[in-house]
Amino acid sequence: MAASRHAAHPKAAAMSEEEIPYDVAAREAVELGNRLADEDQEAHLWDLADGLLAGAIQYWLYARQPCGDPRCEECADVSTAEQRLVMLRQLTDEYARDSEYYHTPTDSNVGRA
Repeated sequence: MAASRHAAHPKAAAMSEEEIPYDVAAREAVELGNRLADEDQEAHLWDLADGLLAGAIQYWLYARQPCGDPRCEECADVSTAEQRLVMLRQLTDEYARDSEYYHTPTDSNVGRA
């Protein structure tokens, strides 16, 4: 296995413990969406969100490619396309359910008094 394949990003060492790469990436994605919406008032937010999601999936699949060593324990869970898709679906479900926007007052299944 290539050592750089799983090595931390060089800037990670410069970040404070509170600014882990996951938090930075998530924040930057939201800020990009907000910036794109501000720059194009005519753009439909769903289109922007779908584009951001498509780009995030593309990057995630790129980053989760196995290293090529069939015995690599770190890559075992992502060693096939189907395993990567299962993991991606699990993470998507988890992140969606953890979002403050998962349930909204305007959901059709919200009780009304």
